[in-house]
Amino acid sequence: QVQLVESGGGLVQPGGSLTLSCVASGFIFSTYAMSWYRQAPGKERELVAAISSAGSSTNYADSVKGRITMSRDNAKNTVALSMNSLKPEDTATYYCNAKRVLGSSASITYWGQGTQVTVSS
Repeated sequence: QVQLVESGGGLVQPGGSLTLSCVASGFIFSTYAMSWYRQAPGKERELVAAISSAGSSTNYADSVKGRITMSRDNAKNTVALSMNSLKPEDTATYYCNAKRVLGSSASITYWGQGTQVTVSS
């Protein structure tokens, strides 16, 4: 059974920090690229950060560059999202995503249930 379980969300003041974690099970974690997405109320889900299967490359949304770092530990089947200098506009539900491309038009994607991050004073 495939599972992506996020944790670490909560309420934080502007300028504060949070680290989100995602623990994966039920698939070969090291063969999947991992990403964090977020969705604020009334808005579309957007990509926040992504990391390659080996962890050798990362990409970040322009809105979070310099404030957020994504990492993974393939030995522990986990990914983390370290967030600093949080802003109210970072408030959203954050989702862990696993994706493996199988060919030119096929892929497998898994989603976690999400963890809420609220940035407010």
